[in-house]
Amino acid sequence: MRKKIIALVLSVLMIGLCFALAGCGDKKPAADSDLAYIKDKGTLVIGITDFAPMDFQKKGSEEWVGFDADLAKKFAESLGVKAEFQLIEWDYKTTELDGKTIDCVWNGMTLTEEVKAAMDCSKPYCNNQQIVIVPADKAADYQTAEACKDLQFAVENGSAGEEVATEFGFKITEVENQASALQEVAAGTCDAAIIDSLMAAAMVGEGTSYANLTYTVGLNDEEYGVGFRKGSDVVAVFNAFLEEAIADGTVDAIAETYDVQAALIK
Repeated sequence: MRKKIIALVLSVLMIGLCFALAGCGDKKPAADSDLAYIKDKGTLVIGITDFAPMDFQKKGSEEWVGFDADLAKKFAESLGVKAEFQLIEWDYKTTELDGKTIDCVWNGMTLTEEVKAAMDCSKPYCNNQQIVIVPADKAADYQTAEACKDLQFAVENGSAGEEVATEFGFKITEVENQASALQEVAAGTCDAAIIDSLMAAAMVGEGTSYANLTYTVGLNDEEYGVGFRKGSDVVAVFNAFLEEAIADGTVDAIAETYDVQAALIK
């Protein structure tokens, strides 16, 4: 009889432990839900770099704006949380994501094979190219990738631009971000830079901060997406949000504000 009582007590304890751990069956503990984690803390922390027209600050303002920034705010609002923007070193984006110092990487991020292996990514939303930037007075000399082979290129560390430069066998100088790459060319410390075409359209040429620079060769074709942690349940939620935002005209309206309509994938 004593043995039966002990066995009954142990059985009750085991059942209680299962409930305490949020289920012994197929149900996942709430802690495994990235969506629940983000909603619980009340913020969606977005990893970015300074990258017009996707994420940037207007002169005299601390607010982050841009196509990606504005859409990120809308997505955070749909989750019932606040959007927070965190500047990161691009080469360490996966470390930041896995360490939960950020919740997603949303900064005109090219969906390379390396990125897709390290993160769970959204469906693509923009087309892009990596393009060569040179001083405007030398543009005629650098109209093909072959003509650029002896140039010293400034590239963002860990970026798609660096990857493409390596594929072409170009000589590179790694810098912190794409804006720094432009500064290197403007200062004459590098011969050329490789940056995203969307950034080039906003930052290079007549009427921009770099009127003395221009773009020449398109080196590839690629797509942008948003990166979340591996196994994150937020990916499906974002994809559904994106479809709705495209259908109701939200994406078009934001794209028109920053002149990126032509690059949209629909």
